[in-house]
Amino acid sequence: MALLVVTLVMTGGCASKFMKYDGPEVTGIVVLKGERRMYLLHEDQVLKAYSIDLGFAPEGDKQFEGDGKTPEGDYIIDRRNPDSAFYLSLGISYPDEEDIAEARALGKDPGGDIFIHGGPRPTDPRRPDWTWGCISVSDREIREIYAMVKDGTPISIRP
Repeated sequence: MALLVVTLVMTGGCASKFMKYDGPEVTGIVVLKGERRMYLLHEDQVLKAYSIDLGFAPEGDKQFEGDGKTPEGDYIIDRRNPDSAFYLSLGISYPDEEDIAEARALGKDPGGDIFIHGGPRPTDPRRPDWTWGCISVSDREIREIYAMVKDGTPISIRP
């Protein structure tokens, strides 16, 4: 897959955390947990690639709230949080019906609030795979991602 150069333009003053994106539409996101990589795609072309951190128990699919795992499966970006405790964040539509059924079969709550978000807060661990199940990038990178990705964008999270 070829890497396409993407142009991002700041809106407002230098202090703004919001950017304007004027490149090709992001039609999908692929997360490869084992490689700790996330790809923003336009059709089958990679627009941007990022190194990521995952939940503190990164192996395997999320089963229930508090297990520290990042979910695996096909979801959509379903919300955005401009006031995130992690700079900016994009919500992932976890849990779906299957996730809910799996957690209930274990007598557990599936949890929720899974996001792609910025880096750790001062009180968070400074180590790889530190989140509670989210996908983390740097604050600079989440600015790009937040500008590029629209609500409704499919995201595929793979082992």
